Amino acid sequence: MNPAAMSRKTDRLAAEDEDSPALAYWDEEDDLEADSLNPEVKPRILLMGLRRSGKSSIQKVVFHKMSPSETLFLESTNKICREDVSSSSFVSFQIWDFPGQIDFFDPTFDYEMIFRGTGALIFVIDSQDDYVEAVSRLHLTVTRAYKVNTNINFEVFIHKVDGLSDDHKIQKQRDIHRRANDDLVDAGLQSINLSFYLTSIYDHSIFEAFSKVVQKLIPQLPTLENLLNIFISNSCIEKAFLFDVLSKIYIATDSSPVDMSTYELCCDMIDVVIDISSLTEILTTKSCSVETQPFISTQHPSRAERNQTVKYSFDLSLQALSVMLEVPTWRPSLSSKAHSTF
Repeated sequence: MNPAAMSRKTDRLAAEDEDSPALAYWDEEDDLEADSLNPEVKPRILLMGLRRSGKSSIQKVVFHKMSPSETLFLESTNKICREDVSSSSFVSFQIWDFPGQIDFFDPTFDYEMIFRGTGALIFVIDSQDDYVEAVSRLHLTVTRAYKVNTNINFEVFIHKVDGLSDDHKIQKQRDIHRRANDDLVDAGLQSINLSFYLTSIYDHSIFEAFSKVVQKLIPQLPTLENLLNIFISNSCIEKAFLFDVLSKIYIATDSSPVDMSTYELCCDMIDVVIDISSLTEILTTKSCSVETQPFISTQHPSRAERNQTVKYSFDLSLQALSVMLEVPTWRPSLSSKAHSTF
C-alpha cells in the first residue's frame, strides 16, 4: 500500500473512532491509559447499574453531604464521572460513576483498561423496579470484569428499600441473590463471591454499606481491628468505631457485632460535634479584635482543616453539651495499661 493510500485509511479509521458511541462516555481530559500504567493511582470504586437506579444520588449523599431530598433534582448521568476521595491516609480512592446505558459489547469500549485497576465494583439495583434486566446486566458486568481482574470485590446494593416493608426487603434480597448466583453457576463462575446490601439514602444503611466496601480496600484493617479490641478491653466502652468524620464511613471497628442503632447514634454525635465546632469557630472569630480581623481567611476550610477543627473543639463541644443537658461532662477513662499499650 502506497503512503497516500495508507494516510487515507488512517484518516478514515480516526474519523470512525471519533464517531464511536463509546467515546461519548468520556470527558476530553480523561487519560485512562496513563492512569492504568501509573502505579501511584488510587484504587477505583466503580458505581454501575441501570439508568435511574440511584448511583449518583449515593455518591452525592455520602461524599458531598447532599440532602436526600435534593437528589430528586439530579440529572441523569451521561458521562463517566471520576472523583478523588482523600480524607485520610486510610480513605484514599477514586469513585467512577458510570452511566447506565454503557454497552460493554461495543468493540470501541476498552473495558479491560477500566477493570484492570479496579478494587471494588458496586452494582446498584433499584428494588422498587423490575430487576430482571438489572440482574442480567449485573451478570454481564461481573463476568467481563472477572476475566480482566480476579481480585475485584463485587458488591451489590439493593437500593431504594426505604419504601418496602421488612418482609418485602428480605424477600427481594433472597430473590436477587438466588438469580445472580444461579447465573454464575450456569456460567461455571461459582467461585465469584457477590456481597449484597439493603441500602437507602434516607437512613444510615448506605453509609454502613459503603463502610464495608471501603474496609475491604484497606490492607491495614486487621491491625486497626486489633488495636480497637485492645482499646475496648482496657476501657469502659462497649463499642468502638474509627470514623472518617466528613463522610461518616467507619473504616474499622472492634470484633463485636455492629448494632445499627449504635452506629446511627455515633453518626448523629459526629454531626452534633461538627455543628457545635462550627459555632465555636464563629464565636471565636467574632471575639477577635478589629486589628486582627483583616487577617482572617474568608476561604472555606479544607477537609484537613475541618478535621483539625473537630479535633481541637471536641472538649469544648462536650462542655457545651453537658451545660445544655445539665449533666456532668463524660470522658472515657483509660487505665495506665491502656496508655502504655498505645
